[in-house]
Amino acid sequence: MGGAERSARKSRQQAAAARSVAQARGSSGGDRKKVIAVVVAVVVLAGLVIGGVLWINSSKNATQDSAIPAGTATLGPGVVEKRDGVVVSVGKPGAPKTVDVYADFLCPYCAQLQKDYGPRMEKAINDGQLTVRYHMVTLLNERSDPPGYSVDSANAALAAADEQKFTAFHDALFKSQPTEGGRGYDKAQLVKLGQDLGITDPKFAQTVNAGTYNQQLQAAFQQIENDPKLKQDFGGGQVGFGTPTVAVNGKAISASGDWLAKVLDGTA
Repeated sequence: MGGAERSARKSRQQAAAARSVAQARGSSGGDRKKVIAVVVAVVVLAGLVIGGVLWINSSKNATQDSAIPAGTATLGPGVVEKRDGVVVSVGKPGAPKTVDVYADFLCPYCAQLQKDYGPRMEKAINDGQLTVRYHMVTLLNERSDPPGYSVDSANAALAAADEQKFTAFHDALFKSQPTEGGRGYDKAQLVKLGQDLGITDPKFAQTVNAGTYNQQLQAAFQQIENDPKLKQDFGGGQVGFGTPTVAVNGKAISASGDWLAKVLDGTA
């Protein structure tokens, strides 16, 4: 082998070695970039998870240490609030039409019903056209954290009815409704709402704290849940009781469309 050939071969070997080193360096740099990208992704994901947990906990405990806004009275002169067991009738004596409303203070669909129809029902009450019989249902009692808000709020509403403050109390609870699955208002907050609405009789707080009407509410719910006249067809083969339920003459009617107008004109 001549010197020129050896020199050329050596040059080729050096060039190949240089390419190998360059490729190795390039691969190492790419790996580093991949590692950095993975680390960044993990950090971002962890931040999202932590942020999500904090948001969920914040939402879940949104009622913690907060007062329930009291709102203002909506009933006019001559309207009577009367508790009969665990049912509260609101209306003027001699009102020609009566409707029964079954609702749970934790039920978001019940809150929507109140938002959409509550003011109109109360106007009809004030005008002497309608009596509304309110049934506080404890369907979602296990769906608050801790469980029990449906019963506590219903019991407190009945205590407010004893003080002629039911409608204001009822409307305030729906307007500032807790999130289903989250923390409800505790008894101290329910007592404070009553006081903010002008209830001064200490019996109100005693009734709220003792759960005076709890057993009656739960017994009434069992009867309501098994009443065939209150069952509805929810589609997909699902038939049963649900909230909200609106009933006329003891039988559930459709709460879609302008059902209130039909109740008032006698066609429901």
